[in-house]
Amino acid sequence: MCQSMEEIRELIEKYALQNAVKYNAAPNAGAVMGKLMGERPELRSRAKEVSPLISEVLASVEKTSPEEWKRRLEEIAPELLLQLSAKKEPDKGLPSLEGAENGVVMRFAPNPNGPPTLGSARGIIVNSEYVREYGGKFIIRFDDTDPVKKRPMLEAYGWYLEDCEWLGAKPDQVITASERINQYYPIAEELIRRGGAYVCRCPQAAFKEHKEKGIECRDRGQSIEENLELWEGMLDGSLKEGEAVLRLKTDMGHRDPAIRDWPAFRIVTTPHPLVGDRYRVWPLLDFESAVEDHLLGTTHIIRGKDLADSGNRQRYLYSYLGWEYPRVIHWGRVKIHQFGSFSTSKLRRAIEEGIYTGWDDPRIPTVRAMRCRGIRPEALRRFMIDLGVGETDISLSMDSIYAENRKLVDPEANRRFFVWDPVLLDIEGDVPRLARAPLHPTDDRGFREIPAGNKLYICRSDLESSRVGDVIRLKDLCNMEITALEPAKARFLDRDVGKRIRIIHWAPFNGLKVRVLRPDGVDEGLGEAGIAEELGKVVQFERYGFVQVNRIGERIDEPIVAYFAHR
Repeated sequence: MCQSMEEIRELIEKYALQNAVKYNAAPNAGAVMGKLMGERPELRSRAKEVSPLISEVLASVEKTSPEEWKRRLEEIAPELLLQLSAKKEPDKGLPSLEGAENGVVMRFAPNPNGPPTLGSARGIIVNSEYVREYGGKFIIRFDDTDPVKKRPMLEAYGWYLEDCEWLGAKPDQVITASERINQYYPIAEELIRRGGAYVCRCPQAAFKEHKEKGIECRDRGQSIEENLELWEGMLDGSLKEGEAVLRLKTDMGHRDPAIRDWPAFRIVTTPHPLVGDRYRVWPLLDFESAVEDHLLGTTHIIRGKDLADSGNRQRYLYSYLGWEYPRVIHWGRVKIHQFGSFSTSKLRRAIEEGIYTGWDDPRIPTVRAMRCRGIRPEALRRFMIDLGVGETDISLSMDSIYAENRKLVDPEANRRFFVWDPVLLDIEGDVPRLARAPLHPTDDRGFREIPAGNKLYICRSDLESSRVGDVIRLKDLCNMEITALEPAKARFLDRDVGKRIRIIHWAPFNGLKVRVLRPDGVDEGLGEAGIAEELGKVVQFERYGFVQVNRIGERIDEPIVAYFAHR
């Protein structure tokens, strides 16, 4: 356990250098703090004491070159350098499916009460990948038979299909349960005729007590004829909402109360967003899903282990009707630290309350938000497939997705200058009027020309980490010496790129306004004019990170809007 400030300083330097070498950029304070607190939880109570020390160490690291970062890290913590160069184990892909030799029918069955989240993406990708591997059919089935508690959004049906195609998982068939209710009624009648279902008129609270105590409902012993008559009363309006439900007859002595005589249909008079008031008797999810899996010939179901009871309930229905239940794989939940819950209902409420700007807000875990941030579908596919289908709950970081995405966007992304929290810098002397900077450091795709001169903008953080007398290189422009901090002033020295000095970036005096929306806030600043040429593309703002440029202002005073992807 580290105690002294000197020991803490050494740890900070190690983690700062590892971060700098990993991304070939100045170390990120948040990442260093996170690494420090994760590896040394005993320091969390000393965060206020540690934070200034991190700033001090990072400022010192930033003054040295990438070559020096690597040399120093090899000297003080070679094991951390080894971690960066360690080869990843080969991708194992998804485990094989039993009984899939002749092809599979896989389905992903969302409730369209919002667009797909990262949790939805996992189901879409993995199910479609199995179909790709074994052949067969991938089905998107909208389980949209709850017009009240999980009320569908009309836009969400299209959002799902659009995001599926973007993810490389275009469905072979699209089914909408709310448009197929008439197919469910004959099956319900058949269950009644076989003695597998009955109409229960108990008040909800009363049946809940019966279920918990394992006591049979008074209506459970009704004749088939009575149940058929009551069922007709549910359909024709003789029975009102809340007066009756159709229950599947299971075992009221079952050790799990959730299995006991579960409800299959209820009366709902609230109009449905898609089919209006065409129906008044609606199936609950366990009935609708079970029936559709049979009608569609589903061979394998992948569902969360928390839904294991669904299979136990549905097997009673299959037994009454002589159907064969699909093979089932249960997988654990995935929690991503940066987002927490994937609940669409919670996200929808937060959007309606104005907490988020919409379904593509970079702070939320929707596929639409990932798209706006420049995350590639290939990165999500690789990540989700690598997760596999194990039953263990997984808690991980978005860094894994970012790492996959970085491999894809880094070779393609043009480089641009963006200065956040800008400070005006006056430079005395013969500063070049034009800078020529490469569009990409390794791909020979030419240069961009950036107006320069004696008045430029730099980041406030770069100024605050400088002292009078510091010699600094303005990237791709010139070397200068800081002569004053308030107001910021410097003097031109030369254009010698051979000097090993600290390098910072800059923006021209008449730079474009740029707003970057991040998962953790907003950065306002100025950028070079070429950013306006990158609409819809991922670019790297040098020393900042990858962003996707999503909006160009129609007026000169309107900022360009970009979404932050990752460092």
